[in-house]
Amino acid sequence: MNLHEYQGKEILASFGVRIQRGIVAQNAAEAVAAAKQLTEETGTGWHVVKAQIHAGGRGKGGGVKLAKNLQEVEQHAENIIGMMLKTPQTPPQGKKVHQVLVAEDVYYPGETETSEIYMSVLLNRARGKNMIMYSPQGGMDIEAVAEETPHLIFTEEIDPAVGLMPFQARSIAFNLGLSGAAFKDMTKFVSSLYTAYVKSDASLFEINPVLKTSDNKIMAVDAKVTIDDNALYRHRDYTDMRDLREENAIEVEAKEAGLNYVDLDGNVGCMVNGAGLAMATMDLIKMAGGEPANFLDVGGTADAKRVETAFRIILKDPNVKAILVNIFGGIVRCDRVAQGIVDAYKNMGDAINVPIIVRLQGTNADIAKALIDNSGLAVHSAVAFQEAADKVQEVLA
Repeated sequence: MNLHEYQGKEILASFGVRIQRGIVAQNAAEAVAAAKQLTEETGTGWHVVKAQIHAGGRGKGGGVKLAKNLQEVEQHAENIIGMMLKTPQTPPQGKKVHQVLVAEDVYYPGETETSEIYMSVLLNRARGKNMIMYSPQGGMDIEAVAEETPHLIFTEEIDPAVGLMPFQARSIAFNLGLSGAAFKDMTKFVSSLYTAYVKSDASLFEINPVLKTSDNKIMAVDAKVTIDDNALYRHRDYTDMRDLREENAIEVEAKEAGLNYVDLDGNVGCMVNGAGLAMATMDLIKMAGGEPANFLDVGGTADAKRVETAFRIILKDPNVKAILVNIFGGIVRCDRVAQGIVDAYKNMGDAINVPIIVRLQGTNADIAKALIDNSGLAVHSAVAFQEAADKVQEVLA
């Protein structure tokens, strides 16, 4: 589950990480009120107005603006809220901005002794360890730093059974070229950040930039946070942070229906029972000259209602030119699945406007094939993997 910047900062602050303070606003009037409140609390006269979407690169896309007075706060908020913000991490059409974060300006006017640092905490799956990745060259061009000067990207691996050791936090501060008060504050920052990552069951904490202020304080100016969905049962308060407006509408609908669905960019929809078989089916589609339009695992109860729901969700994608149903009848008998497909097809009528290839293998597969073949419906049946691939190729030709 991805979070907005302001939500990620709330989690960071709860674990003692110093953050750039801000208030979220849904419209220009709320943005002005937020700026006034921040001025009273912090004394800052300048503010940063930041678009809140689940994507990075907002600054380059025009979604982050500096306001030197309340009039500019209002103007920037009006311009940003409602815009379709395009960044390298959004779809081509961009993402609509529904809210902004009005934050204190921590880049004090006239001060030059500040530095921007990149830092993220994530899991290194290949090594089976957590990892802190960091660079003294943070900011909007961190991708260029990684590509052009990879020696400025450092990593620190952490054994999750042991946790972050004090010497590792000091090593990070040293590699960042810090000394004195900034060195001490960075070790505290790193320790608190890692604690936040572990205790919140996150899969990613990315802070870009971490700012060293002119008075040697270390703070998070941004926060990109992803929480592991599988751990949300332990964080009921985090569940309320989910912003469905930022998520794929088809995926949201599928999740509500109890289906495991991931939207892709291809032209062949697939309906499968079991994640492993689903991955193999996607390979099959590629071998047949198509591109998978989705990952969809209907689970072990592929009855008529569930199959119909899956069909309707797949067909919401206008790019789908064919559907491949690939079911292994182990827990559920193939003939029951076949009857479910026939019933669903009849219920949907003209809503099904693309060819359907059905491969059923396992218990009562022969009976299932006969049911499909004798249904009188425009459904192509197959038993072998290669036969299904050939039929996909045939309907796409």
